[in-house]
Amino acid sequence: MKLYSLSVLYKGDPKAVLLKAAYDVSSFSFFQRSSVQEFMTFTSQLIVERSTKGSRASVKEQEYLCHVYVRSDSLAGVVIADSEYPSRVAFTLLEKVLDEFSKQVDRIDWPVGSPDTIQYTALDGHLSRYQNPREADPMSKVQAELDETKIILHNTMESLLERGEKLDDLVSKSEVLGTQSKAFYKTARKQNSCCAIM
Repeated sequence: MKLYSLSVLYKGDPKAVLLKAAYDVSSFSFFQRSSVQEFMTFTSQLIVERSTKGSRASVKEQEYLCHVYVRSDSLAGVVIADSEYPSRVAFTLLEKVLDEFSKQVDRIDWPVGSPDTIQYTALDGHLSRYQNPREADPMSKVQAELDETKIILHNTMESLLERGEKLDDLVSKSEVLGTQSKAFYKTARKQNSCCAIM
């Protein structure tokens, strides 16, 4: 999972104005980096120009996903990531950055701003911190822990059965299961065994 760019733009009429951007092009060759960065800027502006105010969208281009959020006040954010990066985390990042940006930069500077004139320095830090969505987003971290727990529980049941114990034996020895439950299990096993291929 990788984030390549994080941009803040103003959706003007008809052009989108780049206000501030951060890039991580370290995974590209040295000679491609400036071209890749220019293409990301171009793509971000194009997507904002084609998006309606008050909308969120994800646009797929080859193995990349461009997540855009255009607020109703014309402030917009774009994240360019690989296709594995979770969309929910990307939109959480965009919302956070746009809220923070609108509090730190006067609204009158948005239509006429540029990366050189806008004083907002947090983008590089956000881009770096959100590279690992599990660390940056608490919900992703919880989901990853739940997924790990499922795997551990599944492996525990498999290892229990690998030691020579059979589920049939466990059911018959169980003190928790009542007589009816044990009978139900045996009936179900018999009905399912008739369909086995020999």
